[in-house]
Parts: sequence; structure tokens; C-alpha cells
Amino acid sequence: MINKTLTSTEQKMKASLEGLKTELSTIRTGRASPSLVEHLKVDYAGTLMPLNQLATISAPEARLIVIQPWDKSALSAIVKGIQKSDLSLNPMSDGNVIRLAIPPLTEERRQELVKLVKKRIEERKVIIRQIRQDTLNNIRTAEKNKEISQDERKRAQDQLQKLTDRTIEGVEVIGKDKGKELSEV
Repeated sequence: MINKTLTSTEQKMKASLEGLKTELSTIRTGRASPSLVEHLKVDYAGTLMPLNQLATISAPEARLIVIQPWDKSALSAIVKGIQKSDLSLNPMSDGNVIRLAIPPLTEERRQELVKLVKKRIEERKVIIRQIRQDTLNNIRTAEKNKEISQDERKRAQDQLQKLTDRTIEGVEVIGKDKGKELSEV
């Protein structure tokens, strides 16, 4: 029972780490990357859809993203979706494809993005701690209901804390890497 609970908790924490990686990949670093825009929501035919379901996205150059919609009628909806986003990018359309020139980041913008990364890191740590707290409550309830002994509870709590510490350390490493990436000129 405890092993199932800890395995489930570990999976939730790993999913949280993967979610953080995905989330941070959408923060621009001055280099073109399709992940920067692929999850943008675009209002197409009355439905909000991720951009990667409407178009092919590529980065043929270090400072250029090219978006080629599968349906030409989606072009204006994609342009509007990019303009509404918080990316501060200006889409240029020639009727067939959309080009996004990625300008170099100013020092002020870099600092704003570093703050944003730190905020996201802290939010993720709170989520991980909440997962730990939920699991801890389940372990205590199991002991209270005489499903496990006091020794088993103590061992499970120790394992849970080690798992939490490893996951938070992973979050910090991801944050440091992104911060370094943002600091590069």
C-alpha cells in the first residue's frame, strides 16, 4: 500500500518536473525555437486550438520562426493569436507563411524574464510540496486506520522527504539552466 502511494507520488512529481520544462521552453531566450509558439492558443473556426495543430512550425535560422498553416484561411487567426500573446513578437505574413523575427533581448527584458522564471520555479515548488503534503496525509490516515505500523509510517515519511528533496533539487537545476540561457547574449 505504501509502495503504491510513494510510486504514485513519484509519478506526480516527475510529471510536475516535465510540465515545468515545457512551461519554461515557452519563455523566449533570444534564439528561435518552435517550442516558443507551438502551444499558443489560436481561435480558429470558433475553437481555441494550439498552434502546432494548425500549422508546421520551424526555425530555419537562429532568429527566425516560420509558421506554415495547413489551411490558408487560418493565416489571419494565427497572426491574431500571436499578436494577443505575451511574447511581444510582430508576425509578418506574405499570404502563405508567417515569419516571426526574434529580436535580441534587451538587458531589461532579460531581467524581467529571469524574474518570471524564478516565479515559475517557486510556483512549481509549491505544487511539489502540496503533493508531498497530500501523500503525508494519506500515510498518516493509513497509520490511524491501523493499515500500517508506526515504523512503516516513519520509513514512508523519510522516503517521501527524500523524494521531495530530489524533485525540488531537479526544479532548481532546471531553473538555473534557464537563467543561464537567458543571461547569454
